[in-house]
Amino acid sequence: MFDMFGGYSESKLKPQLKMAVSRFGIASNKKSALLKQSMREIAVLLAEDPPKEEKARIKAEALIRDDYMIEAYDILSLNCDLLSERIKLLSYSKECPPDLISCVSTLIYASARIDIPELVTIRKQFRAKYGKKFEEDALNNVKNVLNERVVTKLSVQPPAAYLVQTYLETICEKYEVDWSPTIRLQATQIGEPMAPPKGFSVEAGRGTGLGPVIATNGGTAVEEDITMASSAEYNPSAKATAEYIPEYNPSVKTSGEYIPPIVESAVVDATKIDPNDFVEPDIFIPAAPGSTTKKDIAGPPSAPSAPPTNSTSSTNGKGDDDENGGAQASSDGKRSTYDDLAARFDNLKNL
Repeated sequence: MFDMFGGYSESKLKPQLKMAVSRFGIASNKKSALLKQSMREIAVLLAEDPPKEEKARIKAEALIRDDYMIEAYDILSLNCDLLSERIKLLSYSKECPPDLISCVSTLIYASARIDIPELVTIRKQFRAKYGKKFEEDALNNVKNVLNERVVTKLSVQPPAAYLVQTYLETICEKYEVDWSPTIRLQATQIGEPMAPPKGFSVEAGRGTGLGPVIATNGGTAVEEDITMASSAEYNPSAKATAEYIPEYNPSVKTSGEYIPPIVESAVVDATKIDPNDFVEPDIFIPAAPGSTTKKDIAGPPSAPSAPPTNSTSSTNGKGDDDENGGAQASSDGKRSTYDDLAARFDNLKNL
């Protein structure tokens, strides 16, 4: 019976059921090949030193999920085979046959939880045949008509911790990996989901390899501290619990009194010193400010200056020395104060 407005059609439902069976077989084979690869990866993680136990547990949980999905595919494929053989009974029955309610409802329930496009079309056909209320009851599992194994395998709840532990031990036994679990499950943790990773299997300083050593104590990461005594030489091999024993030093007494080390002073022989080896450095003394008649004491001789003229004499009777800022000669014919200082310096230098 064909409905041109998109209703129930036997000629459309039966091919979809057949195609769904083929799709389930392809998806199941593909996942089975991926499961074998995942098992080898888990065995490699557990065979490392130290074992990557936490990452292996996460991969084992995904492995269990895929294993559940393959079981659900096989059960749903059987349901599709059964409905395909009884398609005439479905077409001529106004209500769903009691012995097929579980099969029809399970396919409707699974269509929203697995990625099989044929199940979406099958769900629309059953809704057109038995009504929207029948579809809602199947999605909500009213009266527990759904297949219990399919509901369990398609559940979003994570697998129990004991099951993850069992998978890991079985994989190690299959691939001959010597591994023992770091975390021992308690009685209250057997039925609970796997606890979130704490990072105890993560290597410290993985990028540079310079990080501190990370030890595990019952699954809890314990970082080994390295201490350095304030008065002792740093020893990188010393642990936090190790007692530091300083090296023996004869200059330190048992009472703690410090004896300074003896340093031998250098002795200089005065008889081996030659006075001619000493070279006196040249000392330059600048001329007096504004003076043109003086010459440098230690510098090269300068050219004689021109005699002063009387054209620059002022009305107050002052000479050129006063106008140029120089010092006047004294009454006894001595040099100026600046010249006296220069002469004294020459006498000191010749001592």
